[in-house]
Amino acid sequence: MPQDEAVIGRTGEVLIGTRGPAGPGEVLVHVRGGSETFLAWSEEPLPVGATVLVIESRGCREVGVIEWVDPLDALGDSAEAG
Repeated sequence: MPQDEAVIGRTGEVLIGTRGPAGPGEVLVHVRGGSETFLAWSEEPLPVGATVLVIESRGCREVGVIEWVDPLDALGDSAEAG
């Protein structure tokens, strides 16, 4: 199955929680000037609303994801505190 290289490295939001090895969830990924939904697999369960980073395309609208915290968010917090 062809991989969708455009989604790798993109961020998104969990719409239906993933269950780790027990099964996929669903994510909304910001790609191609809009947003698209994909089945999402992760090593650890991820809750609804979590921000994710797409780390692989499994083809056929399936992706591998990890939870993502933007490192620049931490800079904004320290700038506000200082």
